[in-house]
Amino acid sequence: MRIVAGKYGSRHLKSPGKLRVRPTSDRLRETLFDILGPSVQGSLFIDGYAGTGAVGIEALSRGARRVIFIEIARGAVALIRENLRMLDAADDAEILHEDVLKGLARLHARGERADFLFLDPPYQDQEEYHGAFELLSDSPPLAPNGIVILEHRSTFPLPDFVGRLESFRRVRQGDATLSFYKLIPGE
Repeated sequence: MRIVAGKYGSRHLKSPGKLRVRPTSDRLRETLFDILGPSVQGSLFIDGYAGTGAVGIEALSRGARRVIFIEIARGAVALIRENLRMLDAADDAEILHEDVLKGLARLHARGERADFLFLDPPYQDQEEYHGAFELLSDSPPLAPNGIVILEHRSTFPLPDFVGRLESFRRVRQGDATLSFYKLIPGE
């Protein structure tokens, strides 16, 4: 695994080894950040179900002012810390070691409003997607022009509308799809 571009571009991250995580591929991360473009600079980026932290670290590399990683697995949290330390990027990051839904609720209660909220639940756990949608439909910790991005198996279609969120783009790459959502204006 490597950082695709930005100030940490081409640097390698520690891989998950025996951890049971499925990192977002380099190619899919490159596609994601090509779509987001320069809007990542100066943003608050939340990386939910962070795993290795590669997506959030890519955001830092491309100029995000701050990244909040949410991950429940102890081994994955240690790996994110190690990857951040290796890049000397820990000052611009916060790690919430807890369930993603609880972490998002906590961030909302704290008044955090993300420019980008990336969620990559385990592909096989459809209940996690439903739980995330339920929380996001009610009170997403999202800035008014913020974007929610969900990575999911291409054969698992996500709804066009989720409460106050509307899907505006889907990008399929192999067995993975990125679905982009924004708040419906005036809601």
